[in-house]
Amino acid sequence: MTATSPATVPSADARRAVRSRQLTAGLVVAAIGAGALGGAWYFQLVVGLAPCPLCLEQRIPYYIGVPVALIGALCGGLGKEGLARVALALAGMLMALGAFLAVYHAGVEWGLWAGPETCSGAGPAVGGGNLLGQLQTARVVRCDEAPWRLLGLSLAGYNAFIAASLLVVAMWGATAKA
Repeated sequence: MTATSPATVPSADARRAVRSRQLTAGLVVAAIGAGALGGAWYFQLVVGLAPCPLCLEQRIPYYIGVPVALIGALCGGLGKEGLARVALALAGMLMALGAFLAVYHAGVEWGLWAGPETCSGAGPAVGGGNLLGQLQTARVVRCDEAPWRLLGLSLAGYNAFIAASLLVVAMWGATAKA
């Protein structure tokens, strides 16, 4: 007859702590991620700053990551540690992608590297025909010019900090073990 070591069976308190950590991480990532999206929509719809193509791409990890983080929170709250771990790790990877896109965009704005030809540099080439009509209807939002800054940082710069912070929180929840 062998005795089970108390170290191999997690206590009820340890399982509750994991559940709480995963629930908290998922809710924080979802709430702050949704807030970041709300801020982007506020600047677009209320302030009137039209997003460039890179701005729109930076939203995609949030559109996917917020629901995934909510799934992680739900699984964590229900005590399904493994599923919560996977969902929170996926949310963390999405936030890492968001941080990468934001750093890339901020670098384009600062002139550290070239941005996409479609929204950086001299603008689109216009062909023959009605040149004046083409110029009057062309509306290109440039990726290499920040239309708004606070304390020297553009919205892309702030997004880099937000996404990197959410990456840390998501991975904190994903690494919780009893």
